[in-house]
Amino acid sequence: MGAVQLSGKVVVVTGASRGIGAATARALAGRGATVVGTGRDAAALSAVMCEIGGTAILGDVRDAGHADDVVRQTVGAHGRIDAAVVNAGVGYTGPFTEMPAERIDELLEVNVRAPMRLARAVLPELARHGEGALVFVTSIAGVLLVPRESVYSATKATVEAFAELLREETRGSGVHVGTVAPGAVATDFFATRGTPYDRSFPQPIAPEPVAAAVLRVIEDSVERAYVPGWLRGPTLLRRLLPRGYRALSRRYG
Repeated sequence: MGAVQLSGKVVVVTGASRGIGAATARALAGRGATVVGTGRDAAALSAVMCEIGGTAILGDVRDAGHADDVVRQTVGAHGRIDAAVVNAGVGYTGPFTEMPAERIDELLEVNVRAPMRLARAVLPELARHGEGALVFVTSIAGVLLVPRESVYSATKATVEAFAELLREETRGSGVHVGTVAPGAVATDFFATRGTPYDRSFPQPIAPEPVAAAVLRVIEDSVERAYVPGWLRGPTLLRRLLPRGYRALSRRYG
């Protein structure tokens, strides 16, 4: 599967109003790509798209027809889609038994169903050109599986598994499927997940390194990128010595 050269290409980014999505939109535009950003905050999304000369599509990923609308509007406006970055997501932290049932539904809808719907809608368009990339922004919580973030971790682990399966299904089509698994990122995400981020280590990183990893997945056909890169170490430890990893995790967090 070949890499995608971004100059002149059309790239859809979900959750482009702020945070990782906005940083990714700016980075893509800096590479010469035409960005189509989606989001629910009309003012914030419009500001980002005006800044980079992109196209804004206002909407809610929870709507069943949103993915098809995004693909239809993008192709109608630009004639093609060369890559898609599935970034929109929500979180929750706290004891599972205290988690409101409606928050479970929300996480499943936004973090699992919406990415699957967009993948289903966009993959035929990507394959039509024999070259393309589909990138899912997941989370290190979906790889390491974090207690008190059980539903969030499970949704991101589901998307990681889904991406791996899609990678096999699209083999030979020219479409590359990859994921980016960031650690804590300094965005508004923590304001809505239930409790603030209060760990002394690791400190949250800026969204821009995550955006750079998204571009690396697209341009270099990387299967999974960790941000920051040292997070690869704990993932290997968990895979090779799961009991030892869990003991260290309980002690050090």
